[in-house]
Amino acid sequence: MPPQNQSASSTDEQLSIIDTLIAQPFPEGKGDTKTEHGWGGAGFHIAVLRATQDFWDDRSSEIVEPAVQELEVDLTALAGILTERWGDPTAVDLWLYLGLDDPDYPNTEPAPEPLSSLSGLAINLLAWRIPSTGRWLGLTIGQGDREFPFELLAAVSEGSSFPQ
Repeated sequence: MPPQNQSASSTDEQLSIIDTLIAQPFPEGKGDTKTEHGWGGAGFHIAVLRATQDFWDDRSSEIVEPAVQELEVDLTALAGILTERWGDPTAVDLWLYLGLDDPDYPNTEPAPEPLSSLSGLAINLLAWRIPSTGRWLGLTIGQGDREFPFELLAAVSEGSSFPQ
């Protein structure tokens, strides 16, 4: 994952980033590409809409819980607006995309991006199909490691990779 980007502090700023992601062409070629708000690759974008502080010095619940609650408030506000735009989201269990729940089949195909990346950061995702674009948008809260910041993430991808 690329270095952290500056957080968007308001819902309007976060929606502006989402709208930019939806309209932006996807990077071409293999491998991840750093973008203004996050990273992307062939067929997807992921943006950090807002991030908490890191937790290197203090991981106590008195510090972590309020930080996560702020992101949850943002996620709820964005989900309400996006639901008005596009209807109810699909709730996605990202655990399924890790490929860990079926040890008898270790050679299964990896999940498509951005689901593969998101499954390493988050537990669940709210996803909307975006009419007339052939794309979908997902929102989640994730964390790369217990000392890292929690992040409100938006992902946009091609409709063919819509989570089932």
